[in-house]
Amino acid sequence: MMNPTEEIETDVVVIGAGLTGLTAAHYLHKNDCKFIVLERQNRVGGVIQSKNEGGFLYEEGPNTGVTGNATVVELFDDLTGECKLEAASEYASKRFILKNSRWEHLPRGLMEAINTPLFSLKDKFRILAEPFRPAGKNPHENLASFVKRRLGNSYLNYAIDPFIIGVYAGDPNYLIPKYALPKLYDLEQKYGSLIGGSIKKGLENKPANEKKVTKKVFSFTGGLGSLTHALYESSGIENFRFGTEEVTVESSGEGFTVRYMNQNGELCMIKTKKVITTVGAYTLESTLPFIEPAEMKKLNSLLYTKVIEVSLGFNHWQGIDLDGFGGLIPSLENRNLLGILYMSSLFKNRAPEGGALLSIFMGGVRRQELMHLSDSEIREIVEKECKELLKLKDFKPDLFKIMRHNWAIPQYGVESGERFEAIKQLEEQYPGLQIGGNLRNGIGMADRIRQGKDLAIRAMKG
Repeated sequence: MMNPTEEIETDVVVIGAGLTGLTAAHYLHKNDCKFIVLERQNRVGGVIQSKNEGGFLYEEGPNTGVTGNATVVELFDDLTGECKLEAASEYASKRFILKNSRWEHLPRGLMEAINTPLFSLKDKFRILAEPFRPAGKNPHENLASFVKRRLGNSYLNYAIDPFIIGVYAGDPNYLIPKYALPKLYDLEQKYGSLIGGSIKKGLENKPANEKKVTKKVFSFTGGLGSLTHALYESSGIENFRFGTEEVTVESSGEGFTVRYMNQNGELCMIKTKKVITTVGAYTLESTLPFIEPAEMKKLNSLLYTKVIEVSLGFNHWQGIDLDGFGGLIPSLENRNLLGILYMSSLFKNRAPEGGALLSIFMGGVRRQELMHLSDSEIREIVEKECKELLKLKDFKPDLFKIMRHNWAIPQYGVESGERFEAIKQLEEQYPGLQIGGNLRNGIGMADRIRQGKDLAIRAMKG
């Protein structure tokens, strides 16, 4: 084994500079903790990358976030002056669902729910009895069964299925509410009803910090990349190492030894008391080789869906009115798209005046094979769908960017409970080790921010 060219000591090593790792680093630095962040790429942010080209400001990964918990509010307060939060326009509450090749409004109130063609008359009446149905007893009931039991088939097909497509690019028959949508699961288990539970929960007294949680859609001036760059700056840029390859962690009983190859191909070594991993489950086997194969299998068997994202820009928009958040396409519609976001309607300066910026998604759990299409084949599909669904006579985009995400979104299926328990036991077995990232605690930006802070707090204890 070659001798390391650099040997240093620190209190905490964070592996990965995506949103989770950056948030952890922010709080470690805020509390004067000694740490180092190792990142394989030559940039921070992971999949969160904002690009500006030809007057279009587009995202290469997530397009929006939701102010979903108090930690998000707290973090944004910390970064005031470093990046400028941008709330989505009033169009954010107006969402469309495709049914029989027509865009229909997703109901926002009682009258719209009564008149919508999305749901059957039978299910509209059936929902009146939802508060009186008994709670389910199977903790591993899949989401499709859960929704059909409480709300009916049409709500599954034209509300929950497209919602899951939009969030997970997933399949309600695979996802388990207890793990994938714990708040929904808890409404039934705690209150006995989704409708009644929502009302009761809304009437409960909330701590002062929770009252600031608006659950509004957000981005930042300059795109979501402004957030990750601000976190990088706030965490102390001297604490980051980029272009790190072959990162491996060894447990020594009294801490850890982290080895990696730097950008010059030189071996480097760090002695540390604590290690936080925030990388995908699929990289953990090589990163943590001291974990027994049987235990590692519980971690890295997690299913990730493949997603194709297309940023589509027009200097002069001549299609349908883009007066909403965007449209989701239920699997029953048998289209080649998952959904379309109207980014230039949600946020300012995303496209030239009179133009439009769209984010289009393909693939998902049900259509993994689309990832093998060539760029020209993807363009053909996007052109055909846009002409039909957005009423474009001519398809001559001024921006056409394809992003392929092979490890896009983890799917929290029935195996998730075993994975969560395995992580808990490993962290007890190896004190100072914390296994974070989107393999647990949720997949949204708000989930990643909350977990990042929690990881930092735990690392600073003791």
